[in-house]
Amino acid sequence: MYPSVRDLPGTRTAGGVQGRVGGTVLALGTVSLLTDISSEMVTAVLPVYLTLALGLSPLAFGFLDGIYQGVSVLVRLVGGYAADRSGRPKATAQLGYGLSAACKLGLVTATSAGGIGAVLAVDRTGKGLRTAPRDALIAAAVPPALLGRAFGVHRAMDTAGAMLGPLLAFALLVYLPGDYDSVFLTSFAVAVLGCAALWAFVRERPALPGRDPVRVRALRGLVADARLRRVALVSLALGLLTVSDGFLYLLLRDRGAVDATFFPLLFVGTAAVYLVLAVPLGRLADRMGRVPVLLGGHVALLLTYLTFLDTDLLGGAVLVAAVLGGLGVYYAATDGVLAAVAARLTEERLRATGIALVQTAVAAGRLFSAILFGFLWTAWDQHIALVLFAAALGVALPLAWSLLRAVAPTPSREDVDA
Repeated sequence: MYPSVRDLPGTRTAGGVQGRVGGTVLALGTVSLLTDISSEMVTAVLPVYLTLALGLSPLAFGFLDGIYQGVSVLVRLVGGYAADRSGRPKATAQLGYGLSAACKLGLVTATSAGGIGAVLAVDRTGKGLRTAPRDALIAAAVPPALLGRAFGVHRAMDTAGAMLGPLLAFALLVYLPGDYDSVFLTSFAVAVLGCAALWAFVRERPALPGRDPVRVRALRGLVADARLRRVALVSLALGLLTVSDGFLYLLLRDRGAVDATFFPLLFVGTAAVYLVLAVPLGRLADRMGRVPVLLGGHVALLLTYLTFLDTDLLGGAVLVAAVLGGLGVYYAATDGVLAAVAARLTEERLRATGIALVQTAVAAGRLFSAILFGFLWTAWDQHIALVLFAAALGVALPLAWSLLRAVAPTPSREDVDA
């Protein structure tokens, strides 16, 4: 079904050489690079646009950020199931990418919190539909022993787009100060290019002859799988304790560490660290085990919270560097690695749904996290909100380790050589 690791040009085996992950992964990486340029142009300006241009409160921003982070929880399983049932994950992914592209135009006309919330909800619906089918295409393109590396390569290309998007948004706003519509229209044009690249260059493996369609009752067995269910529940809890980038960057602005003009560049800094570390940490996860790397990323997130708690210890550029570095490590160690864990625990015909189940748990946690953090900030203050989140994450990490360490053990030599 898969080529042997030894058959992949340059893969490091017992005898030796470095590996490649193949054309499908690189093509999907190109699609994600273009799509992330588009989406991160919007993400980079959204916190400032909503809080300064539209004057929304932290609580209102929390609701909209929760929509942006987590509304895809409602459709991720639908996207995964549709891809598995049809046996055509590319078609499902194409629908999701197209929906998100179209929504960029909606931001030009929406000026109220409700209108923007509706546009963001549809945009994230597109993300929810496409993510699991895309990751299933990646998982189907490589043998199990290279999953971490393949997802690392894809996430690195995805993150290159996440760097370029804020830079492009920043350049547009420097050239056209306050013209957010120019950002949204350019974002739409780049998203269309991503859809075209998916249609033209991504190939999917044909469904096996005589393959029975996946039915809803098959999903019961997936949910009943104790290992996958445990990963999903732990992911939900950790997602609930994840403060979004937008809030952390607003904290930097409120501390005077960064001016609002340079706000989009904060996303570039995080993406740069993610880009550098995505492939090395994916390879490390393949070699030493995915759970230690996954939880190590959450330790980096906890340390990021702690940098805000002593205002005298870090300030200015040092605080910015510490926060951006911590977030970059967190994403590089968790995003692709968690998808690799879910893919390894799920049989091929249900792979997209299995990945979607875990990603749904993360999205649900982040949705409620954004609302909760915005509420705590509004009701008390940002310091108390961050202290509570840091304390809860510190308690959760040892529990997560005890629950997950047997789920995805360190790969054996036989796995690597299979």
